[in-house]
Amino acid sequence: MREPSPAVFEANGVAFPPPPPPPPQSLLERLKDYGQEDAFALWYELSPEERDLLVKDIQSLDLSRIDRIIRCSLRSQGVPAAAIEAVPESSVSTVEERSIEERERWWKMGLKAISHGNLAVLLLSGGQGTRLGSSDPKGCFNIGLPSGKSLFQLQAERILCVQRLAAHAANESSASVQIHWYIMTSPFTDDATRKFFENHKYFGLEAEQVIFFQQGTIPCVSKNGRYIMETPCRVAKAPDGNGGVYSALKSTKLLEDMASKGIKYIDCYGVDNALVRVADPTFLGYFIDKGVAAAAKVVRKAYPQEKVGVFVRRGKGGPLTVVEYSELDPSLASAVNQSTGRLRFCWSNVCLHMFTLDFLNQVANGLEKDSVYHLAEKKIPSIHGYEMGLKLEQFIFDAFPYAPTTALFEVLREEEFAPVKNANGSNYDTPDSAKLLVLRLHTRWVVAAGGFLTHSVPLYATGVEVSPLCSYAGENLEPICRGRTFHAPCEITF
Repeated sequence: MREPSPAVFEANGVAFPPPPPPPPQSLLERLKDYGQEDAFALWYELSPEERDLLVKDIQSLDLSRIDRIIRCSLRSQGVPAAAIEAVPESSVSTVEERSIEERERWWKMGLKAISHGNLAVLLLSGGQGTRLGSSDPKGCFNIGLPSGKSLFQLQAERILCVQRLAAHAANESSASVQIHWYIMTSPFTDDATRKFFENHKYFGLEAEQVIFFQQGTIPCVSKNGRYIMETPCRVAKAPDGNGGVYSALKSTKLLEDMASKGIKYIDCYGVDNALVRVADPTFLGYFIDKGVAAAAKVVRKAYPQEKVGVFVRRGKGGPLTVVEYSELDPSLASAVNQSTGRLRFCWSNVCLHMFTLDFLNQVANGLEKDSVYHLAEKKIPSIHGYEMGLKLEQFIFDAFPYAPTTALFEVLREEEFAPVKNANGSNYDTPDSAKLLVLRLHTRWVVAAGGFLTHSVPLYATGVEVSPLCSYAGENLEPICRGRTFHAPCEITF
């Protein structure tokens, strides 16, 4: 009888392919240690190529770290939160209490630090524009301004403007001042973001001052903490939240990179704010003047049910932190301060933060050690179709309880907060609503500088756009605007 080939074996005279090899024993044992052996449940149904993909996917995970995060985060569910206290107005730098002299002093202090290369800008840009009806990174989005500029371009040009202002204040050439821009992407936005910047020649910035890095991902899990399999050979994963910036900065050694460049302060913000004052000299000067480790710009909550997190104190005189709107008891959300008539819990977090580099180094270690992530119940793509599961995330504001000293700086939402989150046609935070906030603010700048407007549609529905290359916050517009008439909508540039 002919010998069977090595690729088959015989049973009752019938040749069969040999059974697939079992999963790598050491990897399977490690999964069993953490109760995740179901990741190999379909092993014997996979092709050799699929088995290789599954092994590589599992090997890419830091199993012990992920297990610690899952256990700590699930355990924290249902644990009563510490009592919270409202942040009194007396501990916030409010708009109404600031003098012109203070603002000018902080502006000059900020520009001086920027001219010395002490400020970096940190952009949180890991999200796609899914809710905007786009698969591109949010920063690529054009909100419909007369210039057609993307969010990325608006922010890049504000950096260019501040560089020029700082150089002028220091009597130096514009090329001598450079603000390094660290941009955190995600695996879903990294390639498209890099290409967008390359195709637009970095919007006038030098390529070497723009540094891209990726936030991490973490497996999605069922309510009992088991990995959800997106396909038979891949674990379902999601970005680890904008608070993943701390561990990402650490793992990429960018904190050391900042130190080597003489950076002392980091201005951190989210990409989806069309009015964000990137590298704001006034905020930086205030931050330096206060000598704190962390600070945040805040706006007053518009109404009790507004879907924004608010800054609070945890416990009696405890650390400053943020409570999400979904976690704030409705009675507290609507509670009024009897002496002022304003909401007690009124200081909204709008993701505009300032940190010292020393503090970021401390946080990068502290947050990872604690390993408590927020749990978001979402529909997760899986081998069984979409199923309800948990995404684990950290938030940028999770750092505040670690800060030895903090400060809150009130800004006006009509000047600095135009969120772009939902598609046009939604009730709030749309490209159209953000566009109008920009146009109305810039219209006020132009009128204050002696300019005039004509318009063919109602003025409340239009306005003018001032290029960030002309003015950062309404300054230096008189030579361009005084005595001139502009027909809205239009862009005012050099």
